[in-house]
Amino acid sequence: MPPIPRDTRFDSTLALLSAPYDFISLRCARYRSDLFEARLLLRRTICMKGPEAAELLCDIDRFERRGAMPLRIQKTLLGQGGVQGLDAAAHRHRKAMFMALMTPERIGQLGALSADAWRASSQKWAASSQVTLYREVQELLTRAVCEWVGIPLEEAEVPHRTRELTALFDAAGAIGPRHWWSRLARRRAERWIGDIIRQIRAGRLTPAEESPAHAIAWHRELNGELLRPRVAAVELLNLLRPTVAVSVYIVHVAHALHQHPECRERLRACEDGYAGRFLQEVRRFYPFFPAVAARVRSDFDWNGYRFPRGRRVMLDLYGTNHDARSWDAPEEFRPERFQAWDGSPFNFIPQGPGDHHLNHRCPGEWITLELMKVAVEFLACRLRYDVPEQDLQIDRSRLPALPRSRFFISHVRLEDR
Repeated sequence: MPPIPRDTRFDSTLALLSAPYDFISLRCARYRSDLFEARLLLRRTICMKGPEAAELLCDIDRFERRGAMPLRIQKTLLGQGGVQGLDAAAHRHRKAMFMALMTPERIGQLGALSADAWRASSQKWAASSQVTLYREVQELLTRAVCEWVGIPLEEAEVPHRTRELTALFDAAGAIGPRHWWSRLARRRAERWIGDIIRQIRAGRLTPAEESPAHAIAWHRELNGELLRPRVAAVELLNLLRPTVAVSVYIVHVAHALHQHPECRERLRACEDGYAGRFLQEVRRFYPFFPAVAARVRSDFDWNGYRFPRGRRVMLDLYGTNHDARSWDAPEEFRPERFQAWDGSPFNFIPQGPGDHHLNHRCPGEWITLELMKVAVEFLACRLRYDVPEQDLQIDRSRLPALPRSRFFISHVRLEDR
């Protein structure tokens, strides 16, 4: 049995951090293999890409998520004790709570709230000479999602709650002061939401029974016990944080519209089905989250390679979305390609592979698409704006990748349609 190709560095952590979206794909090309082994944070890790590898990682008999994610990601992006770190029956039970919140009606309510926030924000932008879209969209999404989940948010709170929620994803993968700010924001956010949970349980705060805040506050585990307040806070933040993180995709939408003006014209013409294809191509083409991790449950062989028990495995999401075996001319922006997409949950994995109910594929995908749909309606159809000269190069050395300028716009005008 041949050994898995191994990266030549003693530890490749700095190489990963300097090129998080290209690290795995470049080495797979170098070793002419869909997998290789490297030390990351001094821990031996098998790195993989491609649809076959994505399908493998979804085998819950072979992989578990407990202990797979680095501690620095748990203490910033994900929190500790949440659904992402559970397995087997505990994962399915907790995941079912989230899936029950993802009905078309509830997602439509969030979309409507975000549209209200876009209208209010657009009027404010029209009175400004120039605004940074990334920062502004974070704030409007914070307003919308807090109202949707049932969390009261005073106007004076909005800016600093937005900064805290943003730090959980925008600074989680950073090194140095930005990373420590993300950890501090995690502690503050968990205290804030933990207090909300306690108020709900004490009857001092009464969100609607169908609201996510009510559902999570009163969710019971398999043993019949309520979630600990801190864990309930982590799970409620697992709705707030990813929703605000859609600001990254919305900036990519604006970038795509600017780089491909023909797309704007087709969207304004309301061409049948085109908006959906455009949104999916944004999610495929642009970098979002680079990889997901799991841990081998017990020794097994796959494609002639040995996967030893306890070994961490990382799947390249961005590289799989750009795999030439699945996508023709993957480095070109072509919404039309989704007319012929086969719907595979393993070759198009911007938010993880697999089944939403059984595996760790993110149920927030439906929210992402709804919020992006509203954003496209405004950016392509309801707003007119100028894009001043700026640095629009996508910086793939940071997490999440964004235009270096964060995409600022000027002379915003709101149209009636």
